[in-house]
Amino acid sequence: MTTILKIGGSLAADSDRRSALLADVAAGLHGRCVVVPGGGAYADAVRAAQIHEGFDDAEAHRRALAAMGRMAADFCSIEPRLARSPAPWAENIDTSWVWDPTNLQVGDPDIPETWDVTSDSLALWLALRMRAARCVLVKSADASSQEDADGLAQSGLMDAAFPAFAARYEGSIAIWGPTRNVTLRQRVVV
Repeated sequence: MTTILKIGGSLAADSDRRSALLADVAAGLHGRCVVVPGGGAYADAVRAAQIHEGFDDAEAHRRALAAMGRMAADFCSIEPRLARSPAPWAENIDTSWVWDPTNLQVGDPDIPETWDVTSDSLALWLALRMRAARCVLVKSADASSQEDADGLAQSGLMDAAFPAFAARYEGSIAIWGPTRNVTLRQRVVV
């Protein structure tokens, strides 16, 4: 069973938690994983540059993918047992990887090039692509156990495209906050 584990860039503010998660992944405590890095401060810099320079959302999307690539490199520096891959679906998944999504800068018809898509939706896109059994989104804020994908997007905890990606994904979706883990949907094994 493969797990897509998105670690939000905002966890830079909780470096102990982030380091512990990466160490757990490298040690195999979560099984076979592909880590999806959030963009964090690098993506925030893209947002600020877009306001200052005035480039369109498609260019911002490409720069945000590069920001996630920089965070992937940071994650591998924090936990050197993890390898970085632009195409984890082509790798031997007996080990865990950190996904570097910079290859998506050329575009993909399933991914809108707007700020509606952030690393949360990209994690679901990757889970779909890899047919992963579960997708875990590690956040710096807790999710309400009462909300569904639409409510999470409306509250701002997830991006606007998240509900559409979640609707297409058949696996389990979990959100791990700092004090509470919420399962949005549990995969039904028949």
